Amino acid sequence: MSSNSATKEDFGYRTTAAQAIAGIDLTGKHAIVTGGYSGIGLETVKALAAAGASVTLACRDYERALETASAINTEIGSERVDALALSLDSQAAVKQAATTYLSRHDTLDILINNAAVMACPYGKTQEGFELQFGTNHLGHFTFFKGLLPALLKADYARVVCLSSTGHFLSPVVFDDIGFEHRDYEPWSSYGQAKTANALMALGIQQRYAAQGIEAFAVHPGGIMTTLQRHMTKEDIQSRGWVDEQGNVNELFKTTQQGASTSTWAATSEYLQGKGGQYLEDCSEAVVHDTLPASRNGVMSYAVSGDNANTLWDLSEALVG
Repeated sequence: MSSNSATKEDFGYRTTAAQAIAGIDLTGKHAIVTGGYSGIGLETVKALAAAGASVTLACRDYERALETASAINTEIGSERVDALALSLDSQAAVKQAATTYLSRHDTLDILINNAAVMACPYGKTQEGFELQFGTNHLGHFTFFKGLLPALLKADYARVVCLSSTGHFLSPVVFDDIGFEHRDYEPWSSYGQAKTANALMALGIQQRYAAQGIEAFAVHPGGIMTTLQRHMTKEDIQSRGWVDEQGNVNELFKTTQQGASTSTWAATSEYLQGKGGQYLEDCSEAVVHDTLPASRNGVMSYAVSGDNANTLWDLSEALVG
């Protein structure tokens, strides 16, 4: 990946994906973005494609993904964007998606694990895992494992795992992942899953950096997207995200700004050799041992090598 001359000091809270990737040539590179047909996933796809990459939208709604890919291809005047059916709440479907990708492409340079569910009612995946952990973490874990042959064939590959400040809400509760011995709480479940996303990035770094795969966890920032679909209007207002008239809090990012750190993590030359970190606002996050009032940075339990290893072993035991 060729880089522009920008360093992290040139970027910040309001940086857009287009600014983060400006001057970078991804011609000949291939990327996958899960959940790439809406929100920050869509803006990430657009930025990567505009920089010359071939991009696969891996999404639950395959027909919608095809339509989105077609629209982007028209916009860039090329046929470099395609679609892949991916249902992260089904291990069988995830394995099939990886197999389908490998039948189409030999290599994979960038994998962005962007799709997620948030604060949904209690449910289970097709295999019986708690829905948020099973979808947000285990689904992406299996997808990565299935795509590993293509990632290893790349000269150098990056994996980006989207976490969030939600990780402040809970560590991974290793002795009760599925809420079998405690009451289910949607935000605790989401927090556990987002911590798992951060730890997965570190786990990849620990195992595959020497083989040319680096990984980063990313907090994209506060953005109003379809991710909030399980929240009530009253809940969203009580958190100060929108006012009574529906106006979004001015501290929130646009989707273009929300896609910047994912794009930066996937392409910045500055980050080469720095994998395993948690990033926010196109910069490395500060690590905290106690909960910060600002909700900036990352908790130490989400970037712990020991926790990453424990999660990896548990994930392999659960899904192979």
